[in-house]
Amino acid sequence: MPYKSTSDLPDTMKDNLPGHAKEIFKEAFNSALEEYNKEETAFKVAWSAVKKKYEKNDDGDWVKKE
Repeated sequence: MPYKSTSDLPDTMKDNLPGHAKEIFKEAFNSALEEYNKEETAFKVAWSAVKKKYEKNDDGDWVKKE
């Protein structure tokens, strides 16, 4: 099911991703879900999109890549 807003994301994403990363995830997920019609694929595409702009630091927090 597509996400209407970032507040609809699963808790693991809401609690760990910065605001912009949540938006990237939501948009990529919704687009991939529409295109492929498979949630598993949509999650993979969305995480890939987030990882293009964000990475985990040594503390395990998601931070924007430099």
